Amino acid sequence: MELNTIVVGIYFLFLIGIGWMFRTFTNNTSDYFRGGGNMLWWMVGASAFMTQFSAWTFTGAAGKAYTDGFAVAILFLANAFGYLMNYLYFAPKFRQLRVVTVIEAIRMRFGKVNEQVFTWTGMPNSVITAGIWLNGLAIIASGIFGFDMTTTIILTGLVVLVMSVTGGSWAVIASDFLQMLVIMAVTVTCAVVAIIHGGGVNNIIENFPTESFIVGNDMNYLSIFAMWGVFIFLKQFSITNNMLNSYRYLAAKDSKNARKAALLACILMTMGPLIWFMPSWFIAGEGVNLALAYPDAAGKASDFAYLYFVETYMPAGMVGLLIAAMFAATMSSMDSGLNKNSGIFVKNFYEPIVRPTANEKELVVVSKLTSSFFGVAIILVALFINSLKGLSLFDTMMYVGALIGFPMTIPAFCGFFIKKTPDWAGWGTLVVGGFVSFFVGFIITPEMIETAFNLDNQLTSREWSELVVAIGLIGHLVFTAGFFVASTLFYKPLTAERQKDVDKFFENLDTPLVSEGEEQQKLDNKQRKMLGSLISVAGIGIMTMFFIPNEMTGRFIFILCGGIVLTVGLVLIKAVDDKIEDAALEAEASNS
Repeated sequence: MELNTIVVGIYFLFLIGIGWMFRTFTNNTSDYFRGGGNMLWWMVGASAFMTQFSAWTFTGAAGKAYTDGFAVAILFLANAFGYLMNYLYFAPKFRQLRVVTVIEAIRMRFGKVNEQVFTWTGMPNSVITAGIWLNGLAIIASGIFGFDMTTTIILTGLVVLVMSVTGGSWAVIASDFLQMLVIMAVTVTCAVVAIIHGGGVNNIIENFPTESFIVGNDMNYLSIFAMWGVFIFLKQFSITNNMLNSYRYLAAKDSKNARKAALLACILMTMGPLIWFMPSWFIAGEGVNLALAYPDAAGKASDFAYLYFVETYMPAGMVGLLIAAMFAATMSSMDSGLNKNSGIFVKNFYEPIVRPTANEKELVVVSKLTSSFFGVAIILVALFINSLKGLSLFDTMMYVGALIGFPMTIPAFCGFFIKKTPDWAGWGTLVVGGFVSFFVGFIITPEMIETAFNLDNQLTSREWSELVVAIGLIGHLVFTAGFFVASTLFYKPLTAERQKDVDKFFENLDTPLVSEGEEQQKLDNKQRKMLGSLISVAGIGIMTMFFIPNEMTGRFIFILCGGIVLTVGLVLIKAVDDKIEDAALEAEASNS
């Protein structure tokens, strides 16, 4: 316990150091919210990957893997498919929008009314999602440190808040890259250990305690599972390929870097599920009863699957390292509920409506205050979710995505391709989507479906939870998207001012962005050198955990993890262009 606390504390200090070092990169709101649009592909790609990755992966998703086998991996493979489409088409288009916040693109495409509608309807979704992530983090942290969940949510939420607010996007995205390296190194090691203890991948799959490792438990109708899988792919494709989620690539320095960033995220997300969930599959096959191991967890005992494996099979100190990385991963994911929401509020409400004459210094201060407000809201949401003792974190995430998040993506996706729509098509589609979600979430019951389709067997709780998601997605594809398409029948020529904005929107989409020049090269070098040095130090720090009293095999696990991180840091330092660096030093010397 004490050792894990020390490891987490040192890791926190290191992350605070990253924020402190990268503070010099932030001079205005563009820097604070999207790194000034000057970041290299490997930083942006790591951040894009980490926005879909948090402690929830090791709690709600790991619990789903423990109970239902491979089924949970479908969600992450669907994310990988979405990133593949980013790479093939959307990522460079997103960067070519040339905006600071995604709502600025909504304003150009659908007008000022929709700017405010999407500003105020999008924030609750981000806050709720971040609250789910924070709740997942608190489950792990409470299990490790022995605090009650309420105290853990408040303390961890405040830590995440402070770290996110002070650094801005430069610090957050730079730390995302480090988090990605540490988490992949640690989880690869855990997967290898699980495979060794389980006697190989085939044995783990054969020992999994269900008739079907692919489908899992509690499933009488395979057609429901198949339908769920198909629509999850459609949902994740829509969520990763629309204007509202284009913020992942707004920080890239040009179109080419945005495309390469998407490819990196795709590769990582494809590899991830087979690595992250192997420990859960292993302990399920071993017959571990998590309800007995964690009696205070009530119906959420399965959410402790990954924690049980790390505590039982990994060397002393590894739990602390994993928890530290989870804190930081959740911090980067919660950025969508803090930094992103703050940017939208400041750039799309405060500046244009409240204080049109505000200078950049004032806007940055307001941005930090707004981030703090959203941080408190996220903590309150996490506390509410924790009070729902019988609610699965996995199901909660699915419901929020299908019934709240998905309808908002429809106009943000269709607006890319369907040009001749009235401006009211944007907010009108959200209204229709709201009715569809209400109908699916509160009107339709399992009994209605059983009667309508004359089902012989009563729907199980799992079948119903997956069917709700599928029905919601079908409803939005038919009615919500159908409404947007039908709005073209009512299209009338726009005013000259609005048509100018719309023309500019599509012109930007079709115009590649190329970043060149000596100043950009200097900034590229600065990113490589600073982050490479920090990552190298982190790698060496992890390798020093070799000296923690463990069996020799356990000691060398830390050498492996630290070696992976150190190697990447040295590669980044090696990539620094010495000619540009020397020229910069000569210029500084002559100026002094």
